[in-house]
Order: sequence, then C-alpha cells, then structure tokens
Amino acid sequence: MISKTFFAFFGLALLVLDTLGHAAPLTPIPKGNITIRLQTVATGLAAPDYAINAPGDTNRLFVVEQNGLLRLIQNGALLPGSALDMQSLVAPPLNTTNANDERGFLGLAFHPGFNSASSPGYRTLYTYNSQLIPAATSPTYPAPNNATQGYKMAINEWKMSAADPNVVDPNSRRELISFGKNANNHNGGTIAFGQDGYLYLGTGDGGNANDVGASHVEPGGNAQNLSVALGKMLRIDPLNPALNPGSSDPVSANGQYRIPTTNPFQAAGQVPEIYAYGFRNPYRFSFDTANGDLILADVGQRTIEEIDRVILGGNYGWAVKEGDFLFDRATGNVGARSPGVPAGLIDPIVGTLGTLEYDHGDGISITGGFVYRGSAIPELVGKYVFGDLALKNLPPRVDGRLFYADLVTGEIKEFLSPDLTGPNGVLPNGLTVHGFGQDAYGELYALATNTPSNGTGGIVYKIAPVPEPSAFALLGMGIIIAIAFAWRRRGIQHFPG
Repeated sequence: MISKTFFAFFGLALLVLDTLGHAAPLTPIPKGNITIRLQTVATGLAAPDYAINAPGDTNRLFVVEQNGLLRLIQNGALLPGSALDMQSLVAPPLNTTNANDERGFLGLAFHPGFNSASSPGYRTLYTYNSQLIPAATSPTYPAPNNATQGYKMAINEWKMSAADPNVVDPNSRRELISFGKNANNHNGGTIAFGQDGYLYLGTGDGGNANDVGASHVEPGGNAQNLSVALGKMLRIDPLNPALNPGSSDPVSANGQYRIPTTNPFQAAGQVPEIYAYGFRNPYRFSFDTANGDLILADVGQRTIEEIDRVILGGNYGWAVKEGDFLFDRATGNVGARSPGVPAGLIDPIVGTLGTLEYDHGDGISITGGFVYRGSAIPELVGKYVFGDLALKNLPPRVDGRLFYADLVTGEIKEFLSPDLTGPNGVLPNGLTVHGFGQDAYGELYALATNTPSNGTGGIVYKIAPVPEPSAFALLGMGIIIAIAFAWRRRGIQHFPG
C-alpha cells in the first residue's frame, strides 16, 4: 500500500535520529509498520482521561473529564452540557489550574446489567474520583501510619435518570469504598468490570518516591504489604448487598459492598479486597474483550515503564523491582536487569522476542489503553494500544506518544502516522496523552490535552486507518507516470513549463 510504504520508509530514515541521546538501559522503541490517522472527534474539552460505552450501547461514548464532568459523544458528535457534573465534589481537592495534578475524576464503569431491567445493576454506574474527607468521618481505609490525610479517593455508585437516558441522577450517589491519601500522586485511576462480574480497581502505592514516606509502612513499603490497600489490584462486588441477598460473598465491614470469597488474601490482618499486589501506580488497565485477560500499564519512577498481565494472587514486584530490573528504595535507582529473580515476583509480559517494558528515553509515564478488537484496522487486531503521557518532563510536560505492543512476541513499536511529528513521533501542539477510550465496536480513541483541567485544550481522537488511494487517484497517478515515461523515451528529461 502506497501510504504505508511511504511512512515505513520515512520511519526507517528517522530511526537513526531517534537513537541519538536515548537513555540506557533499554534499546529505543522502533518504528512499526502499522499506519494510523488521528481522526478528530471532539475538541474544546479540558482534560479527558477515559472513555467507554455502556453495555449494549452502540451510539454513545461516555467521556470522563478530570475536572468532574462526564461528557457524551453521541453518533460521533459531542453533546452540549454534561451527563454528570460533580465538579463541586472533586475540586477541591483537585487543583484545576495545575496540569500535573493527578487527582480529580479518573474512572468510570457501567454495571454489566446496566441495560437489563431485571438486573439489580439496571441503570447503575460507578465513578472513581478524589474528594475531601468530611469532618468527623473516616475513609474505609485511612492513610497508613495514621498519616495526615488531605483527601480520599472513592468509588461512588450512581443511577441514570429515569426521565432522561443521557443524564445521571445527581442525587443518587452512594459511596462504596474510599482510601485516605497523604500525598497527591499515585492514585491509580481505572475501575472496570471483569468477565466474572466483579469490579476491579487499581490503587497507587500512596505517592511520593521509592514507596517511602509518612503514609508508607515498613518493612518493604505499601505495595508489598498485604495489610495495606495501596499498591494493589482490588476486587469487589459493588452492588448494595441488600440487592443480592442470595450471594455467598460476605458483606464488607462498612456494609456497602461484598467481597468475593475467591479473593486470595483472607488471613487475619490482610486486606480481603486484594486480588493482586506489587504495583506503583496502575493508572490504566483494561480487560481484553476476546479472552478476559487483564492487561495493566504500571507507571514507573525514573527509569522503567511496564505492561503486565495480572492474575489472581500475583506479586508484580514494586518496590523490589521496577520492570524486570532490581530497584534500590534507598537511592531510587535501578540495578541489574534480573528477569525471574527474586523468585515469586511476576515481571512484565515476556514474549518470544522481548519484554514489554521501555525506559525514559521513550517517555516519562506510561498511559495504558486497550487490546484492539475492532475491524477498521485488521493488522492491529490483538495488539495492545497504549501511549506515554509525554516525551519531555517539566517544564512543561509535552509531546505525548502512541505505541502498540504485541502480546505474543513481547515487542513494542511506534505507530506511523501523518498526524505525529518529529523524529520521535509525538502528538502535535504539545499535547499529552491522558487516556484512551473503547467503543461498542472495539474501535479505540486517544484522549489528549495541552491545558490543565480548567482549560479547553482537550481533544478526543479516533484511531482510524489511513484511507487507501481511490481508483481515480490511482488512475491519475498511472497517467502521470505513463506521460513521464513517454516524454523520457523521447529524450525529454522534464515536463514543459
């Protein structure tokens, strides 16, 4: 195909430039051979960070805005207003003028029975967001060590309005579970239902660096400690227990949800909601709609970004390791590359040709996406589409990037696209990659912004194929080539002009 051949050639020409100045210890991410276009779907948003459809809904895409708005794209067009406005709940503590604030409205999930009138989850959805801690109350899980808490991260349940299917009932909020926070960063961000019908949440390790600080337990830090809910993948049944009285899953201590009996850590002193552990900041994860695999992108500290396949009871290494490198909590530096060692830790996904990790020569903070199961780009099917927030750090963070990973070979490659610029293939205009979206057809969206969450620089791009040249374009090209050949045979080396 002409378009792909051109971009592949262009990518190879730029590869040499890309290697200049690339930081060790890993080799640079190479240009791939899959070409995409970034089709603009919506502009003028603030900081969109996640987008999904409700179960069975083929014409609406719900878009999460970090500032507390839930927006709707219907039949490819952004609707005015919002489906839900909870700005007063998330800001404060969110500082809407700070482009690097990791708090706010981060996650959205629809109950699997959302469209079934006979289901207890009918018209039910869930949000994950930061909010202040009301006086004389305590989060479900207070910050470890009785550390000072500036806010909490919470899962809230909501109901859609019975009168308007495009509006969430603002009076329907029910708080399920919350986590007190001392530091402002490492909040995780994704909530999603697995094929088992349970709701999953990835929590960050509590913030700061090295899994060390006022709200970090010792020895080992939060992520390795099963008595702490931070640095974990959690799993719950979020429904009000009164709605499923026949369930064998026990009710949580606060009475707001149930805890699966099959969760692996039920011993005294352990957090029973834990499904897996050893994460630094699992900001984005998703379930492969074809096989149910849980694919997670864990944000690294200063050296390694990684992609994991999460399994029940797994320990993913932080802060013993960063990626498959040994990690020194005292210095924040990585040491030797150590795949499979220490025993019992699960490294990033390993394939036949490589491991799904990269260093900070290619980006500073991985933004997880989805395994592509659409039909518009056949060569992308089964690949994990993700990005990196930015190529450059402060000040300011700019130049987001888009990648795809082969879950079988363990290779990461950079997309080719006429919409990506420079030798490193970055988004234009300083845009950073805050999240991804997936619609009912398995097509994917990249969510980017170059303004804080009080701005208007947010864009929703659809990841689309590059159109093939039309028959008329090919015919025209053929005519031009034929004329040029004819003139050349007559001894004329250029067109008359």
